[in-house]
Amino acid sequence: MRIKEQQAMFGYERMFWDSGIQYVAGIDEAGRGPLAGPVVAAAVIFKPGVFINGINDSKQLSERKRDSLFPQIYEHAVSVGIGIVDHSEIDAINILNATYNSMHRAVEQLAVLPGHLLIDGPRFTGRSIPFTTIVHGDARCFSIAAASIIAKVTRDRLMKELDVLYPQYGFAKHKGYGTKDHINAIKKFGRCPIHRKSFRMP
Repeated sequence: MRIKEQQAMFGYERMFWDSGIQYVAGIDEAGRGPLAGPVVAAAVIFKPGVFINGINDSKQLSERKRDSLFPQIYEHAVSVGIGIVDHSEIDAINILNATYNSMHRAVEQLAVLPGHLLIDGPRFTGRSIPFTTIVHGDARCFSIAAASIIAKVTRDRLMKELDVLYPQYGFAKHKGYGTKDHINAIKKFGRCPIHRKSFRMP
């Protein structure tokens, strides 16, 4: 993505900055689809004028690129919040509600109270802070794209840690998604404690 295209991704934030709202948080999650592990959300707030070259939808970036951008986001952001909902809560309340909870927890971890939330996706269940949902927001909004990177890297690192506990499943490689190798491991070893029991195994 060219720098001018990246700068254009500030359109949503700028609309609220220009209206007098100082703190606008972009929010995204990682881990809705996997068969195992948590869902992780991130909330990121930038000051007007802050720019980090290379920010884009985390799915469009290599692991190396995401890892290099991760500390830059923390360095340049006003605040970053992380929300984690584990497999047992996902099973108890379903993945959609768990995703909402992870996003709310990410906002609660911010050091400053945002005046508006920019949410990746078509829907959200809000509480006290006004919000705007943006379909494909991780590719259209700078703050959401940054949040997608934070969420993805955070979750990937958690899955690598869980791989040490359950090495037979290959979590460090597939991060809990339903790959062929993962499915074969489940068939061979059965589910482990971090598998989502409410998810139908292929």
